Amino acid sequence: MSLVKILLCLDTDPQPSVFDAVVAVDAGVDQLLRHGGVTGEAVRDLVYGAMFTRAPADLKNTAIFIGGSDVAAGEKLLAKVRECFFGPMRVSVMLDSNGANTTAAAAVLVAGKHVPLRGQVVTVLAATGSVGRRVVRLLAREGARVRVASRQWSRAQDVCDSVRAVVPDAQLEPREIRNEASLRHALADAAAVVAAGAPGVELLPDAIRRESRSLKLVIDLNAVPPPGVGGIQPQDKAIDRDGQIAYGAIGVGGTKMKLHKAALRRLFEANDLMLDAEEIYELGQSNG
Repeated sequence: MSLVKILLCLDTDPQPSVFDAVVAVDAGVDQLLRHGGVTGEAVRDLVYGAMFTRAPADLKNTAIFIGGSDVAAGEKLLAKVRECFFGPMRVSVMLDSNGANTTAAAAVLVAGKHVPLRGQVVTVLAATGSVGRRVVRLLAREGARVRVASRQWSRAQDVCDSVRAVVPDAQLEPREIRNEASLRHALADAAAVVAAGAPGVELLPDAIRRESRSLKLVIDLNAVPPPGVGGIQPQDKAIDRDGQIAYGAIGVGGTKMKLHKAALRRLFEANDLMLDAEEIYELGQSNG
């Protein structure tokens, strides 16, 4: 008798994400064990409960999903989960707090379809947020020359330092966006821009976008009005906007959703997988 696929959902928010649960069901998970407000202290017993109830050969039918709106808290849970494993006693784990990993992976996959990333200048606006940091990291691994833009130079530099810790040869340049002049400077000679800001915050006005003639590709990951990039609509998907290829959040969202489901299905192929940003991105590349 084949065992059902069980996904243990560890959410750092008080209420477990309905979004993540629906996607898991659509991806073919049979049973969801959903826990909200999970802290590091609670991880061991939850993981042990999932891990010690099945023989090692059957553990590929159990997996863990870490979610919630706080990416830093999710990363701490992931570290605690890792500590629970030993020998063959382990299950596969996916981290996607705030959808940061799947969104960033989708954005870079989309970018790579239109711009040869290696050696190209790509500006990431709001690069210090949870999605922005991962976009920078994935672009760096692809050999892009990344301008890491933030309202504070020190925060941009912190992202550069953290990415170089895992991608030593990363070509990164911190940029502080203080005004329109510094924004234009950050876009000078850039082939692409990715806006990864908070909902409802315009990072790149329409006029400055249109006058940035080097831009071949514009990706806005904000779906809440006003758009993060002026003149870009959330549903844009490879739309020509003033000679630039434009993607809005919904346009990228189709790739994100396919990737999210594919990653969940991948969890149940083995019991020793760790799906973070890089692994999710590689999965997207292999699936075309």
